Amino acid sequence: MTGTDWAAWQQSWDRQQEWYMPDREERFRVMLDMVEALVGPKPRVLDLACGTGSITDRLLRRFPEATSTGVDLDPALLAEGYFGDDERVTFVTADLKDPAWTTRLPHASYDAVLTATALHWLHSEPLTALYGQVAGLVRDGGVFMNADHMIDEATPRINAAERARRHARMDREKAAGVLDWADWWARAAEDPVLAEPTARRFAIYGEHADGDMPSPAWHADTLRAAGFGEARAVWASPSDTLLLAVK
Repeated sequence: MTGTDWAAWQQSWDRQQEWYMPDREERFRVMLDMVEALVGPKPRVLDLACGTGSITDRLLRRFPEATSTGVDLDPALLAEGYFGDDERVTFVTADLKDPAWTTRLPHASYDAVLTATALHWLHSEPLTALYGQVAGLVRDGGVFMNADHMIDEATPRINAAERARRHARMDREKAAGVLDWADWWARAAEDPVLAEPTARRFAIYGEHADGDMPSPAWHADTLRAAGFGEARAVWASPSDTLLLAVK
């Protein structure tokens, strides 16, 4: 690990993600606004499918007295040493499709469970099961938030127009040299430290997500059925939604 510039890797990951979601920072801001409004500035947080820890990074910069447990299965993203020996952060390797994944966590309950651009890797059936487990982890009065691609099939013309505009922008930026998902992972595969965990990562996940992208209404209904008292969108872009549920 010595000599690896983890801050640079984290920044390059963020820039790659922003190619897909130019309003990514805005949804993180709203996510943390709602954390503060509902559970206060010292939350115990579960960063679900945490990746490189993008949510945890922003959480701790905004709320220095917060703590975070990051859980993921991706050996390459978990290999990044961006947080060093920060005692506020704990990382757990676990498969969210394993019914026993919650037993690996250091705490039985959390003030907030947060996730972004991750759960579309799951099909609706395992996602429904996961929401049931999340409901068991969030304390009464606590929150769950999922910021992700959520497609309303009832609006096909709006969906097509949004997709065409988004891809036109992405094509322009790609021509100007922006790294996409495949480019970023190709660089990781060439890094002396990340090459081996990157190979293991692709052995686990393959190239692309094959999950579902149900509508915000589906997410809200499923979360209420799982045991949350309230659930609705609190932020949306033309392509993404931040869904908030309160226990």
